[in-house]
Amino acid sequence: MELCQVAVYGCGTVGLGVCRILLSPGPLHERTGDSIRLKYVVDGRTEELAAELPKDRGVILTDDLEAPLRDPEVGVVVELFGGTTTARTVIEKALAAGKDVVTANKALLAEHGDELFRFARAHGRSIAFEASVAGGIPVIGSIRRGLISDPIESIYGIVNGTCNYVLTEMDERGLSYEDAVAEAQRRGYAEADPRLDVEGVDSAHKLAVLVRLAFGVRVRLEDIPCEGISGVDRRDIEYARGLGYTLKLLAVAVRRDERLELSVYPALLHRDHPVAVTGGVYNAICIHAGHAGELVMTGMGAGRLPTASAVVSDIAAIALGKYPMHFSRLSQFGDVPAADLVPQAEFVKRFYLCMECVDSPGALGKVATILGEEGISIASVHQQEVGEGLEAAPVVFMTHKACEGAVDRALDRISRLSIVPGGRPRMLRVEDV
Repeated sequence: MELCQVAVYGCGTVGLGVCRILLSPGPLHERTGDSIRLKYVVDGRTEELAAELPKDRGVILTDDLEAPLRDPEVGVVVELFGGTTTARTVIEKALAAGKDVVTANKALLAEHGDELFRFARAHGRSIAFEASVAGGIPVIGSIRRGLISDPIESIYGIVNGTCNYVLTEMDERGLSYEDAVAEAQRRGYAEADPRLDVEGVDSAHKLAVLVRLAFGVRVRLEDIPCEGISGVDRRDIEYARGLGYTLKLLAVAVRRDERLELSVYPALLHRDHPVAVTGGVYNAICIHAGHAGELVMTGMGAGRLPTASAVVSDIAAIALGKYPMHFSRLSQFGDVPAADLVPQAEFVKRFYLCMECVDSPGALGKVATILGEEGISIASVHQQEVGEGLEAAPVVFMTHKACEGAVDRALDRISRLSIVPGGRPRMLRVEDV
């Protein structure tokens, strides 16, 4: 096996993990015959990194982006800068220079994957990205290799550990949303500005990557209905628990005949579902495959070593020669059609509806009448006790399957009733998956 020399661009949390795996004796070198060598680390913190990495391994530390690209011995460029500007430039220059690329950059792939894949194939090179979704869980490889003969019916799950940690703390410890986010930040599970995670954008990026592989179509981020967890009310978590449900931020892709239903939102799952029992910073992904059936994968979705492990697996796949062949031949990496999507108003699901309702005769009947007029059948009603000194009590309606557009219209009408003083009722979707 020929020597594969590697350049790592960006040596932050994940990059440092990649470097340490590549520079340490262990299974990677035993299994590949010591045929993978780290030659360059490209980062602005060269002096600091000199103290972090072994000095006797001949690794070149540089802040020169062009140096590895000029070196004909470098066969693989690992892009771990993040962002979509410099990262894209590095990837395109590496491909043009005849080098294969490994990246964990889900935002770049979600927004520009189509152009980058086309560029890579035009230059006879490949882009590997196992680490872009769910860290150490090998979901990309499972779809690409293990399920190559299977029609995929659905993919759904938890793909953001920050949100899962926050919701777990709210559920198990009764923390408010604000306190749970602060705790996540103290533990290093959330960024100082957590909006990319808690507003669901990170999950939408990952969903777009999965959709291309699983369904062979491309999707624009703006076409994925996306709702984060910042508006979650702790009371709804408590009420849902009493009904046997757990709240999770789910990324969902479901085949509906010839169309796809895509979404990212907080949803209720039965508490005994394998995705529902996945807590803390862990991720869980469930795939319904036509031949293999239901597959559930759980594990660390982020962190230095889990993500670095996925990056190194891609380096090894390229070094062994298998991945470039897959990339050049599999249709998902070529020109794929745009997804034909089900509009959100046409989603058909069960719903949890919670509202503050005046405790008076006929009040619930007025709400039920509106739901009925919109074609929404009530499965059950659960009224909480009226608090001391209050006139309104929380009421939860669980519906049978209904069209989301009809539910939205009903909630608009209900919000205008004088017997519902708390404004528009809160709505959560129930995923019967």
